[in-house]
Amino acid sequence: MEKLRLTVDGQVIEALPGQSVLEAALAADIYIPHICTHPDLPVQANCKLCVVEIEGLDGPVCSCETEARDGMVVRTKSDDLTHRRAVAMEFMLAGHPHDCTGCKSFLKCELQALMQNLGSVHSRLRTIRRTAIGINVDNPIIVREMERCIQCGRCVRACNDLRKVGAIDYGKKGDETYIATPGDLPLADVDCRFCSACVEVCPTGSLTDQLGLFRDDVPREQAIVPCQVECPAHIDIPAYIRAVEEGKPGDAVGIIREKVPFPLVLGYICNHLCETGCKRQALNDPLGIRNLKRYSVDNDTEQAWKEKYLATAPATSKRVAVVGGGPCGLTAAYYLRKKGHEVTVYDKRPELGGPMTSGIPAYRLPIEGVRKEIQLILDTGVKAECGKEIKNVAELKKDYDAVLVSVGVSKGRKLPLPGADLPQVYTAMDVLADSRAEKDMGYLGDTVCVIGSGSVGYDVARSLVRLGKTVNLTCVEQAGKLMADEDDQSEAPEEGVNILPGRSFEAIEGENGKVVGLRCHEVLSSTYDRATGTITEVPVEGSQTVIPCDSVIFATGQHTGLQEYEDFGIAINGRGYPVNDGFKTSVEGIFTAGDAITGISFVIKAIAQGRDVAQEMDRYLGGDGEIDETLVERTRNPEIGKIEGFAKQRRVEQELLPGQARGKSFDNVYRTYSCEEAKCEAGRCLQCDLRRDLQHVRVWTEYASK
Repeated sequence: MEKLRLTVDGQVIEALPGQSVLEAALAADIYIPHICTHPDLPVQANCKLCVVEIEGLDGPVCSCETEARDGMVVRTKSDDLTHRRAVAMEFMLAGHPHDCTGCKSFLKCELQALMQNLGSVHSRLRTIRRTAIGINVDNPIIVREMERCIQCGRCVRACNDLRKVGAIDYGKKGDETYIATPGDLPLADVDCRFCSACVEVCPTGSLTDQLGLFRDDVPREQAIVPCQVECPAHIDIPAYIRAVEEGKPGDAVGIIREKVPFPLVLGYICNHLCETGCKRQALNDPLGIRNLKRYSVDNDTEQAWKEKYLATAPATSKRVAVVGGGPCGLTAAYYLRKKGHEVTVYDKRPELGGPMTSGIPAYRLPIEGVRKEIQLILDTGVKAECGKEIKNVAELKKDYDAVLVSVGVSKGRKLPLPGADLPQVYTAMDVLADSRAEKDMGYLGDTVCVIGSGSVGYDVARSLVRLGKTVNLTCVEQAGKLMADEDDQSEAPEEGVNILPGRSFEAIEGENGKVVGLRCHEVLSSTYDRATGTITEVPVEGSQTVIPCDSVIFATGQHTGLQEYEDFGIAINGRGYPVNDGFKTSVEGIFTAGDAITGISFVIKAIAQGRDVAQEMDRYLGGDGEIDETLVERTRNPEIGKIEGFAKQRRVEQELLPGQARGKSFDNVYRTYSCEEAKCEAGRCLQCDLRRDLQHVRVWTEYASK
């Protein structure tokens, strides 16, 4: 495209056909004062600050609405222009508060920067008293301090022209013009989409984000999309939700797989930290992000992402061993193979997957789906050695360029109670593995006591109820302070689990070498001291009792089991975890990650650790550590449009099967969304990421020629 040439303040610059004088000057790093103009919005030319003189024209013109012409000679500075800008600022500041330091936008305000550039102080004109500043200021998400509004019109153009929502416009009250909503109603009542484009373009402190809405310990670019920043793997959540709304579940899966190799697993059992950050909950309910992930996987029939997903870089001749084939180890193995390294995964169990195949019950996670996701990893060329226990990783390292220890915490702990050594006393991990393998569970007897109120305790209790056992789940925590999530706490009793909170355990009673009961007493409260590992309790006098049972299962913590080896080949601390510096162990070239260093955690965190350690290991092996890829090309449409009753739309929940039916079957307890339900739920998204597309407005100090 042929460019134009014009002269601005004696400097010859180039411009594209159709550019305004202001656009051309700013692109050439020449600053012209302005505030109503924004690079993403239509020109309005109402601030009158960008006035310039053009040779051959009578009088100044607004540079924002004057098209650049070839050979044009422009002056941005003169006594007359300085006077005109000063007058324009005087009128702009006549109704503006003087308390800059008390404003949320202090030191981040375009108006404040402009005042510095023009040498302005607060207006010397008679202060304008405005009466409309208190209208419609009580809103969620967006804070409106309209006494700070200078009526530049940016917010109106963002809402009407850019987003096509039309929730705000100019209003009139007597002789006063102000930024209004239809009927002066709250934003939630005028179908505002709460995309916050108006906040992003506002040059003053009149529109700001609700205090505490975003984290302040991460870069702002990340913080303004809170679901994505809360996700440990930082999945592009808004993008895959848009794909669902557009009826493209396959694209959604491709977007998810750009960051994680287990979308099905996460769609069923992720602890959905993303939903805790969802900005929508400031209106009513957070988006059903996990449920939409599950819907996407269950409805992806084309798998158009598969070819790119399985593609690997050219072979590097580097060999990597991964010890432990759980979510962390398999994730790392996948990304290291993608980088061209030869990868072998060793696992002592007969099947890869760790807790995904040997712990998490079928009613929560369908095992065939997990196996398919693992097979995709193997299809990239990752090798697997199952049923092979590695007892010394230093010896293994002799045959490999790098080794990852990702053994997880597969060993259960027993409390040191009298009778804990009886043969009918087990750990939850072993029982869950047997249940998942569909072994005969008759060895447990008819009545079982489970000790522990965490997710693992509930998993084993709910599994055994499905096998026809009478199950008492007991714990020291009081009712209302149990560690499992709310779904477990509400669903387990409906299925037949007896919940007995507030119990302190004294001994496991036995007769003739067999468990006959769990002796305990009630407590009013208990406190755990992490430093000493001791529990201080307030007992209920005379509450001692024995709960009859045929077996006892401890769900009271897990460990790696590494301390059981004579010499594992790397330094192990007193708790059985590898001594680590980040992901590095005591031996060069041997790394560790996942639950092996964090302790028991959620699958999504293990996956995130697998990604991170794969990057570090690739760099160690001579690579660049770059594992991000794009499996689905996508664009974002800024025109989100108006949706009637948007703010009041309630969350679409997955249908939960009745408790009595759940307690008799290992079928999944929730029904996946229908297509209509998924589109409806996806349509509730505020599309926070669109805010990232709005261009940064440079203030005068950021230009070479000021």
